Amino acid sequence: MPAKEERPPVHDSKPTTPSAQGGGIVAVLAVAGIVAALMQTLVVPLIGELPQILHTSASNASWTVTATLLAAAVSTPTVGRLGDLYGKRRMLLISTVPLIAGSIACALAGSLAPMIVGRGLQGMGMGLVPLGISALRDLLPPERLGSSIALMSSSMGIGGALGLPIAAAVAENASWRALFWASAVLSAVITVLIWILVPATPATPATPATPATPGTAATPAASGSPAGARGRFDVVGAVGLGGGVICLLLGVSKGADWGWASTTTLGLFAGSVVLLLAWGVWELRVTDPLIDLRVTARRQVLLTNIASILVGFAMYAQSLVVMQLLQLPKTTGYGLGQSMLAAGLWMAPSGLMMMAVSPLGANLSKARGPKVTLGVGSLVIAIGYGSSMALLSAPWGLMIVTMVCSAGVGLAYGAMPALIMGAVPQSETAAANSFNTVMRSLGTSVSAAVVGVVLSQMTISLGGHSLPSEDGFRTGMLIGCGVALVAAVFTLTLPRRKADPELQATALAERVAESTEGAR
Repeated sequence: MPAKEERPPVHDSKPTTPSAQGGGIVAVLAVAGIVAALMQTLVVPLIGELPQILHTSASNASWTVTATLLAAAVSTPTVGRLGDLYGKRRMLLISTVPLIAGSIACALAGSLAPMIVGRGLQGMGMGLVPLGISALRDLLPPERLGSSIALMSSSMGIGGALGLPIAAAVAENASWRALFWASAVLSAVITVLIWILVPATPATPATPATPATPGTAATPAASGSPAGARGRFDVVGAVGLGGGVICLLLGVSKGADWGWASTTTLGLFAGSVVLLLAWGVWELRVTDPLIDLRVTARRQVLLTNIASILVGFAMYAQSLVVMQLLQLPKTTGYGLGQSMLAAGLWMAPSGLMMMAVSPLGANLSKARGPKVTLGVGSLVIAIGYGSSMALLSAPWGLMIVTMVCSAGVGLAYGAMPALIMGAVPQSETAAANSFNTVMRSLGTSVSAAVVGVVLSQMTISLGGHSLPSEDGFRTGMLIGCGVALVAAVFTLTLPRRKADPELQATALAERVAESTEGAR
């Protein structure tokens, strides 16, 4: 194996300053994550109108959702690794560029192709979330890190929940183009705030971290600065992972439309297996891999990523069921006859609930460890699904269901980065968190496919139209409950750690640095 090439220190363009270590960093990065997540649900209120707006079929219009998912899955691990190599602040700023460009492209679109391009660019902005989580680890003192990471991690769910009512309100009361112009303005504001308030996260070469053993955290280099990544960016690895993930998610997302046994769907799944296996072999041989599979294979990282798939599945299933139930006509006997705007407003408190429980989850992780928080969160999600069996008949009942489920998601999502970062070197935090984000996306994609199949198979006929039946909705919720319970049981296999050795080591290094500086 060739020796690693030494690289000169790489810094962002803005120096780190003590004054920047305040709440402004957390607020800006959390809002950036929420804005990026908003893009995921921005077009949902327009799905019914997009065929007429874009002069295309309903099947083709669905690509406006699929394109965002695929772009996010491909770009997120790439951006994460670049953040480790060249500084998180720099990549945070770069990640806002496609958000702005994509929003403008969608606002100006008059046909399908530019809309798909714009939506793909918007999806690339999802890298803001794992980059922000990793930047917090570099910039905040240990005592503030847990609650800040929990809030940042929950921003994906918060943005998705708040996106529906906001988008529905704008779509019903203004031009659909206003949605995208507003998102462009928001993205531009976020860019300015990151530039002003978020300090540099230098990727400086440091003494290598002591590798972590399964169930323990990696010990960082004995210096006050972050342990930076060295080496070159793995272009082949990025292409291989991107191709494999695209084939997998495309097959999962469009399999119901194309047919699960169709040549196209089976070919995509086979291509995914081949590409991901080849990618794995390459990553194990290359000197500077995109994702260090040896680190990813550590028990704590591997099991957390598997749990992330399960929680991602459980998170998304209820949103598919609840939104349809709220909007189905009352003549079905179980539909609640709400408008898109009203349905979105009934679901909006779930995003606020997720935000509210984030600090509670951080406190629980601090007291009992993130493993416990992940398990409790999964159980709360299961309780929310279970309660739906008695609460499906009224809008307020569904609001309670979504709030309970979102509380569980907030707890679980906040614990995942803590588990990941407690088992990887600090120089790989952005890449590891990005890969974890892809695992969550995989869970939501599989959830959409499974629940979609259930609702399409269990139907009633009304006015010549086929609609999901009440039993179909109940089955979808029970599946979500079962998956959440599996996630809770799965967390028992995670190693338990009451304290984070890395945070303790970081705090010790900071005290040593301060003492040395004072002696000078």
